[in-house]
Amino acid sequence: MDTPAPPTWLDLYDWRARVAALYRERDAAWRADEEPPTVAARFRAAKDELFAGHPQSPFDEEARRGFRGLRYYAYDPAFCVEAALESEANEAVGAGPAGVALRRAGRLRFTLAGILLQLAVYWIDVYGGGLFCPFRDATGPAETYGGGRYLFDTVKGSAFLRLDAAAGMGYEGGRVLLDFNYAYNPSCAYDPRWACPLAPRENWLAQPIRAGEQKYHD
Repeated sequence: MDTPAPPTWLDLYDWRARVAALYRERDAAWRADEEPPTVAARFRAAKDELFAGHPQSPFDEEARRGFRGLRYYAYDPAFCVEAALESEANEAVGAGPAGVALRRAGRLRFTLAGILLQLAVYWIDVYGGGLFCPFRDATGPAETYGGGRYLFDTVKGSAFLRLDAAAGMGYEGGRVLLDFNYAYNPSCAYDPRWACPLAPRENWLAQPIRAGEQKYHD
C-alpha cells in the first residue's frame, strides 16, 4: 500500500476555504428562511465529510478510517439568539499556544433561558488574525469537551451573522445572531497532537449549553 503524501500548506488553504464556504451557505440559508434544523443537518453532514476525507482533518489517517461522524445535541431553536456586539479596548488578556496573544476586541450580550449572559470576543494577535469566541459551560466535561468549545474563529473560516445593515466604513458592532447549535470543539478535543487556545475564565458560563457539538471521546 502506498504511503499517502503528508498534508501541505495548499491543503490547509483548501480546508479553510471549504469551512468558510460552509458558513456562507449556512448564512445564506438563514437569510432565505430555510428551516433551521434542515440547515444544521446539511451543515453537519458536510462537516463530517470534511473530517472523514480531507488531508487537513484534525484526525490522522488511521483515525479517519474509523470515523463515523461527530456527536451533537439535537438542534434546539432556543439556543439561537440575537446578541449585541459591543467594541471594547484592545487589551491583552492571555496567551494561546506558542505565546500568541489574545486581545479583547468586543463583548457579546444576550439572553438564554431568561438569563442575561455575556461573552468576550478576542482578536488573535498574529498576522492575519481574526475574531475568536471560545467558551466553557456547565456541560463539560461530562457531556462536552472539558476545555470548552468555540462559537466562532474567523481566521479559520467560522463566523457569526451580522443582522444590521452596513452603515458606512468600519464596524462598531451591533446586532448579531449567535447559534450555539454550531458550537464546536477545538482540534485538541480529537487528537492530543494539536495545541489550541481555550476559553479564558471570563468566558466560563455557569449555565449548561446543551447545544452544538458534544465530546468526541468517551
